[in-house]
Amino acid sequence: MTSSYSAILFFQKVKTQFPITSSQYFYLFILAAPLFYTSSIKAQMQEVSNPLTYSVAWKQTAAEHRALFHQGFNIATMRVQQAIAERTDNESEKPLAVITDIDETVLLANAYWGYLIDNNQDFFDDTSWDQWVAYNEFSPSPGSTAFLKFCENNDVEVFYVTNRNQGEKTFQLALNNLRAAQLPFAQPANLRVLRSTSNKEEVQSTIREDFEVIALLGDNLNDFSRKYYSTDVDERAQLMSEDSARFGNEYILFPNPTDGHWIRAIFGQSEPAPNDANRRVLRDAASKERWNPNTGN
Repeated sequence: MTSSYSAILFFQKVKTQFPITSSQYFYLFILAAPLFYTSSIKAQMQEVSNPLTYSVAWKQTAAEHRALFHQGFNIATMRVQQAIAERTDNESEKPLAVITDIDETVLLANAYWGYLIDNNQDFFDDTSWDQWVAYNEFSPSPGSTAFLKFCENNDVEVFYVTNRNQGEKTFQLALNNLRAAQLPFAQPANLRVLRSTSNKEEVQSTIREDFEVIALLGDNLNDFSRKYYSTDVDERAQLMSEDSARFGNEYILFPNPTDGHWIRAIFGQSEPAPNDANRRVLRDAASKERWNPNTGN
C-alpha cells in the first residue's frame, strides 16, 4: 500500500467519525500528509541501506562462503587422519574426539537472516530467532555432513557444544535441529547445551577427561577459548595473533559475518538494540581504517 493511498484512507476515516467541516478537513490533510510521506521515505531508505545486506548476500550467494566451509572441513579431516595415523596399540590411550559448535559451523541459518532482510530488520532479533529455531529450517553447512560421517566411520566421537537459550525446551530444540539436518551423532549423549553462559571451557575440559580431543570447530573465537571474550577490538585481535599457530591445527574457524562475539567487541554486548546510536557505532567500526584524500591517508 502506497503512502498516498494510506493517507487518503486515514483522512476519509477521520472525516466520517468526527464532525469537521470541509475546510477543516482540507487543512488537516495539508498539515498531516507530510508525516505519511516522511515515514514512507524512511522505510524505503531503511530497506535499501540495511547494513546487514552485504553480509547476508555473501552468506546466501557467494561461492567463496561455501569454499571456506569446505576448506575448514578438509583441514579437520586431515587433522583426524593424522591423529588416527599416530595412534598406537596402547590400550590406555583415550578414544579420539572432535568438539564442534553448532550454529554457523555445522548448521547454517540462512533462511533466518533472509527473513530479517525481508522485514527490514538490521540487527539480530532474539524473539524471532527463538520462534524460527523450532521450525527446523537450518541447513547443513557445506562439507559438514561428509566430515561428520568420516569421523563416524573411523570411530572418532563428535560432541556438539552450543550456547542457546529457548527456555526449558532448548536441549530438545537443538537436538531436533541436528536430526532434521540428518547429521551424524545427533543423539543426547553427544550434545551439550549451555543456556546461562557462553563459556565452553568447562564442558570442553570434562570431555577431555575421557577423550583425546583432536580439534575444536567453531565460527567464533569464544568457541575455542574464553580469553577471547573481550569487549576491546584491538585486544581481541592481539590475543588471536598470539595463538596464530593454533588455527588450522587445534582450532578450525569458519566464516560468520553476521553475528558472534566480534559484535560484542564493537558494541559491548552480543545483541545490540536496533537504534540509530548503534547504527552509528557500526558505521564507525566499518570506517576504523579509511582513506582521506585531503591528507593522503
